[in-house]
Amino acid sequence: VQLVESGGGLVQPGGSLRLSCAASGFTFRSSTMRWARQAPGKGLESVSSIFSDRSTTYADPVKGRFTISRDNTKNTVYLQMNLLKPEDTAVYYCIWGNTGVRGQGTQVTVSS
Repeated sequence: VQLVESGGGLVQPGGSLRLSCAASGFTFRSSTMRWARQAPGKGLESVSSIFSDRSTTYADPVKGRFTISRDNTKNTVYLQMNLLKPEDTAVYYCIWGNTGVRGQGTQVTVSS
């Protein structure tokens, strides 16, 4: 199983980023995929989930600003992040369902 995140970077407050997670080694289309983040000095925080039927959930701090989606033809899950805030600064991880398997993470820094 492999999960590879990309798309992080430095962005000003109010800006946007799109994270991608390319998955392999399991049946992607039938799997729940999640995004979580870890800010400096804090624990892992769930951000969003997308289920095999494409239904989604979002943590309260990101509702209305982040959108999760998936492309089963590419085995890829995305996280579109708009109206970014300094408190969104964290390492963002892609996670396979409830297995705990996650990628290496991608750094998102929101700063002026």
